[in-house]
Amino acid sequence: MSGEITVRSATRDDAGLIVHFVRELARFEKEPLEHVRMTEADVLANGFGDRPYFETLIAEVSAEPVGMALFFHNFSTWEGRPGIYVEDVIVEERARGSGVGKALMRAVAQIAVERDCRRIELAALDWNPAQDFYRKLGFRRQDEWELFRLDGEGLKSLASAD
Repeated sequence: MSGEITVRSATRDDAGLIVHFVRELARFEKEPLEHVRMTEADVLANGFGDRPYFETLIAEVSAEPVGMALFFHNFSTWEGRPGIYVEDVIVEERARGSGVGKALMRAVAQIAVERDCRRIELAALDWNPAQDFYRKLGFRRQDEWELFRLDGEGLKSLASAD
C-alpha cells in the first residue's frame, strides 16, 4: 500500500471505526468475534465522555483509515511521572509493512514526550510476530514481570469480600 501516511486523534465520529479495528484485532488473534463486547456506545461513553478512559489515534493512507492505536495513562510511583499503556495496535493486513505501525507508535511516543511521560508499555501475545517490530522500535521485554488479571466472578467476589 502506498500513499501518504497521516496519524490523527480519533473523534466521536470514529466510534464505529474503533469498534471495527477492535474486531479486526480479534480476527487476527483468532478470537471469536462474540468475545468483543465493545459497542459504539461504549466507545462514546468511555473514550469521549466526561472522563475519558482512553484515547485513540487513527492512521490513514491517502485519507483512508488503515490502523489505530488505543492507549491510556498509567503512573509510575518510582518515576513519579505518568506513562502510557498501549492497549491495542492494529494495522489492516493490506497496510502492514508500509510504515503505518511505526507512524502510530511514533505518534504515541510524541504524545508521551509532550506529556512528560517516562515510558510506554504494552503487552503482546507470545506468538505475535509484532514482537520483532516492537523490539526494532526499542521496546524491551520485561522478563522479570508476570502479567496478572482479575476479572469476571473473581473480580466481583473480591469486591464483595468481607
